[in-house]
Amino acid sequence: MINLKNRLIIMNFLQFFIWGSWLITIGGYWFQTQHWSGTEFGAIFSTMGIASLFMPALSGIIADRWINAEKLLGFYHLAGAAILFYIPQVGNPELFFWVMLLNMIFYMPTISLSITVAYSALKENSMDVVKEYPPIRVFGTIGFIVAMWTVSLLKIETSPAQFYIASGASFLLGLYAFTLPKCKVNAAQSHSNWVETFGFNAFKLFKDARMAMFFIFSMLLGASLQLTNAYGDTFLHDFAKVDMYKDMLTVKYPAIVMSVSQISETLFILAIPFFMKRFGIKKVMLISMLAWVIRFGLFAGGNPAEALWMIILSNIVYGMAFDFFNISGSLYVESQSDQGIRASAQGLFMMMTNGFGAIIGSWSSGFIIDYFFTSESGQFQWPGIWTTFAVYSLVIALLFALMFREKKTITN
Repeated sequence: MINLKNRLIIMNFLQFFIWGSWLITIGGYWFQTQHWSGTEFGAIFSTMGIASLFMPALSGIIADRWINAEKLLGFYHLAGAAILFYIPQVGNPELFFWVMLLNMIFYMPTISLSITVAYSALKENSMDVVKEYPPIRVFGTIGFIVAMWTVSLLKIETSPAQFYIASGASFLLGLYAFTLPKCKVNAAQSHSNWVETFGFNAFKLFKDARMAMFFIFSMLLGASLQLTNAYGDTFLHDFAKVDMYKDMLTVKYPAIVMSVSQISETLFILAIPFFMKRFGIKKVMLISMLAWVIRFGLFAGGNPAEALWMIILSNIVYGMAFDFFNISGSLYVESQSDQGIRASAQGLFMMMTNGFGAIIGSWSSGFIIDYFFTSESGQFQWPGIWTTFAVYSLVIALLFALMFREKKTITN
């Protein structure tokens, strides 16, 4: 009999294996194989933002009120498997947008649902979530790494075959989800008004000025995450157009190089309990924001030869930038939410980061790159692109340091 932690580890591994199969390498497929535009690519990456505007929050409400979170997780992944299997048949960017949007409608809520399943199961077994969850979640990052290496070593980084791999993993997790620990629903509770009846209670977190500020900055920082996901892989692919770099391993296997970011994640995830309890959410989030500045700044000066160390160091810094924002933020939201709105609150966090944040990052970056950092010959001017992203992250960090006041955690 597999114990609880191992069951949750398998869930997390597959959850992020699906995403890792295409998220980082879709840029290579888009620009190197299809030769579609940056603005159109920005629209594609915005699909996860559009879907996250409503699906995680809506799915959280459904999971809190009517359908067990683990069952909803299973339904969504089975639907996503079918859509991912169809994506290689799409031959134009307009249709690609709508198919990817449908895929994201089913995938994005599974991130917060998988968190809800894990938190619920750990609490049902009287385990400390802050202590026990990060070592479980680290296997999600390992799944992401394994997927990236699989796609890279099979040399399908610029091929539509990457979507078939993602489809197979989604199908497996869809079936597996129905075997996960049962999450309680609160349908039997009495409700005094329509807000409680339809499960919009999580939005009351915005009534607290500090939580509202936290969600706003989560949204702005979420934009930085989309920038690195969207352009990191194709940035390295572009060095293949330069004779002195084209035969280097960094250029031949960029997804493997980028996977250093995820390897770094596995280390920083394990450090989260210490940092959260020692420094609190404000300092941890501020560290994340400054790490994004360093991440983009190093990319601006990096290349596959004498400045390869800058690319590698940037990928190492990414682990801190991502984990100290995404995982710590999720744990903070959990600490501020009572049991009745657990799934809804995680959906709300997803809406702000991967919803509004993704849209801001995807659409604005696509526009900025096309109109300010693309040469007449169609080449991207990467130093300017990454420097712009670094300046954006620095401004967000300074504003956050001045404006956010941390709220003490509550006991559930």
